[in-house]
Amino acid sequence: MSVKKGDKIKVDYEGTFDDGTVFDSSKHHDEPLEFEIGCGQIIPGFEEAVMGMKNGEEKKFTLKPQDAYGDYDHELMHKVSRDQLPVNVAPGTILVATLPNGIQTPVKVIDVTDEWVTLDMNHPLAGKELNFKIKILDIAS
Repeated sequence: MSVKKGDKIKVDYEGTFDDGTVFDSSKHHDEPLEFEIGCGQIIPGFEEAVMGMKNGEEKKFTLKPQDAYGDYDHELMHKVSRDQLPVNVAPGTILVATLPNGIQTPVKVIDVTDEWVTLDMNHPLAGKELNFKIKILDIAS
């Protein structure tokens, strides 16, 4: 049986940057990644990479930004009034913003002045090439 649309799969994975730094791993979560193929639960390139794999199969692949979290978009830098955020906010702080559609997303504080806070609304992995090493642990139709 090989992975196809509609299957629910379990995957062990490790994601790294080109310098070998691990940015995420199923070991960090103490359980494999589980998702349904074709439901948009994961980044498009990852889903495409597992298609056709068999149970127990291992694979290494690299995703370009457009197949992962997209290119870095400078238009996603926003200034908000200082009084709209917590008092102790500082550059480098990661906050969670709720978008108008209800989805929550991480935002990074870039700059803080007495009047304004500059927020980067890009996903932290936007614009980055991502390397993955994966193993299919289970496939269920």
